[in-house]
Amino acid sequence: MTTQLTRAQAFWFWLKLGFISFGGPAGQIAIMHEELVERRRWISENRFLHALNYCMLLPGPEAQQLATYIGWLLHRTWGGLVAGGLFVLPSLFILVGLSWIYMAFGDVPAIAGMFYGIKPAVTALVVHAAWRVGSRALKNGWLWSIAAAAFISIFAFNIPFPLIVLAAGALGYFGGKYAPDKFKPGGGHASAAKPLGPALIDDDTPTPEHALFTWPHFWRVLVTFLGLWVATIGALAAVYGWDAVLTQMAWFFTKAALLTFGGAYAVLPYVYQGAVDHYQWLTGLQMIDGLALGETTPGPLIMVVAFVGFVGGWTKAIFGPDALFLAGAAAATVVTFFTFLPSFLFILLGGPFIESTHGNLKFTAPLVGITAAVVGVIVNLAVFFAYHVLWTQGLSGRFEWLAAVIGVAAAIALFRFKVGVIPVVLVSGAAGLMLRLTNVI
Repeated sequence: MTTQLTRAQAFWFWLKLGFISFGGPAGQIAIMHEELVERRRWISENRFLHALNYCMLLPGPEAQQLATYIGWLLHRTWGGLVAGGLFVLPSLFILVGLSWIYMAFGDVPAIAGMFYGIKPAVTALVVHAAWRVGSRALKNGWLWSIAAAAFISIFAFNIPFPLIVLAAGALGYFGGKYAPDKFKPGGGHASAAKPLGPALIDDDTPTPEHALFTWPHFWRVLVTFLGLWVATIGALAAVYGWDAVLTQMAWFFTKAALLTFGGAYAVLPYVYQGAVDHYQWLTGLQMIDGLALGETTPGPLIMVVAFVGFVGGWTKAIFGPDALFLAGAAAATVVTFFTFLPSFLFILLGGPFIESTHGNLKFTAPLVGITAAVVGVIVNLAVFFAYHVLWTQGLSGRFEWLAAVIGVAAAIALFRFKVGVIPVVLVSGAAGLMLRLTNVI
């Protein structure tokens, strides 16, 4: 199988993908489907969807995990690490550069003006994400009730996101047991309509030897990744102390990585609770700006955590006041490493089992419950963003009506005219810049 595709060919493709993977998980999966299934025929439609279904079940960025899975299937562990790593690294380098510009020059009027326009557009993007996920996930009154309960729990009672996920999963489990028709899982990825010819990994291609499940391989992968995690976080604790910023970032984002069911928008409230409220690595408004940067760069949207790390390292001056860029870059790297390490583990550990069951994998009822709760959590995120964008000085302060106009225009572009994320953010930023240059704001 792999003799028809060299490592060099695969490397250059995965590198290219890392720079063009815009559009969030849906857009990234669409790009991979077009390139790998339709154009290059590296993998068949059914094998692609089978891998995707598994990745959809996992916490973490499903598009990055899908790239890791296909790379592993083609070229063993090397292929998985290269495919998944190159999906992330370009975004990390770009975000480190943009984060430095933001922290060093964010008070410059032109840049401040652009962010004035981008923030309400991001709020519209979050509302659009809630609608997109909700329209697919909330298929009956039971699931609507879970979504509403999740919103009330986090909005009114500030219940931690992990508890909401656990409760929703439990409700999904019992719902699937006693009302299975209400918790039937659904798929959202249709098969291609036209025959595409033979693929390197076709429907009837035998599972390659390295992808067969064996217990020695299982334990070898598990011990290796757990050892890598323990060694890295142990080294940070030994050098800087357990309560140091870098060590706490490593621990916090390890937990966050295990809770990203439903995509980045779902875990952002948890990141906000920890990074803004608890650790105070950045402010709420900086969090919104970071999401704007994440929306306009390639790679998984959860890469916004690199911005969180950079700002936290810079703000806390972890290497002293004369090494702020180094502090930010180091923190962003640590955060990215611990956020994505579990994704590689899930693929290399679970991939052989999944390859032995293609054609039989189904979404679970607990996942249906969690997905419903995610909708409520995303709505809460939209309310939070809207409040901080429209009432920058609190409800007793003035209402930012120009920001509201930009937000409504962005929402119309997204909902009515199906405009892409990048044009919406760029035009909104240009509108904010124009308002600042003309001294309207």
